[in-house]
Amino acid sequence: MHLIHPDVSELSLFIGSYPRLAVITGAGLSAASGIPTYRDARGVWRHSEPIKHQQFVDEHHQRQRYWTRSMLGWPAVRDARPNPAHLALARLESKGNISLLITQNVDRLHQRAGSNRVIDLHGRLDQVRCLECQARFCRERFQQELMLANPQVGGPAMSPRPDGDAAVADTIAGETLVPSCRACGGTLIPDVVFFGGTVPAERVQACKDAVSRADALLVVGSSLQVYSGFRFCRLAAELGKPLAIINPGETRADKLASLKLRSECERLLPAVAG
Repeated sequence: MHLIHPDVSELSLFIGSYPRLAVITGAGLSAASGIPTYRDARGVWRHSEPIKHQQFVDEHHQRQRYWTRSMLGWPAVRDARPNPAHLALARLESKGNISLLITQNVDRLHQRAGSNRVIDLHGRLDQVRCLECQARFCRERFQQELMLANPQVGGPAMSPRPDGDAAVADTIAGETLVPSCRACGGTLIPDVVFFGGTVPAERVQACKDAVSRADALLVVGSSLQVYSGFRFCRLAAELGKPLAIINPGETRADKLASLKLRSECERLLPAVAG
């Protein structure tokens, strides 16, 4: 990890000049909590691309594959703890510097760190949802059902992946039994927006409203390769709002930024938040 000392003064000056921030966070923020990122410093996939929404909905074997991998990968997310960057953002919120925190992460670490004004843009991994009746259930309770139904799938994850995924042989997944919704017998899906899925319109509008009201936009730990987060950077630029980015690697919005800082966020943010 590294901390570029001029970055401390530059970020402090930015927050002092624009005291009410909308903040977007991405996978890089949770990396220090042990949750792997999807992309490297150049924005290139570290692993194979994750499952798409329509694949999960249409193909039973894809659901088997997803839940097998998730059965082994979920504990790493469940047991993760907020790192100093999460805690620093919570302190900045308590000081009145953050009007809304928009996270692309599904790990709920911001809430565990004490942040209250948070929108989980891509949903939350600690819940599952029925595609038919829309009932929601606790992911950990569903974990117990999965394990009870599939004693042949056990042991630690072979290779942790982002967002509770794990590397598991497809031959193992083909034997997995996936419990149905306890309320209606329907198909259960994690309560997250898969790649290829759509963020609910009211959620997007709430984020747009926050960016419009904020003095500036701050992005932390995201390459912004996914349009769902990048759109708010474009909105900030259209509204003439300053944009600051904290990310060691390249991002899709670097050309829009008035300030780009390459320090590791888990060291830079605590130095500024106090």
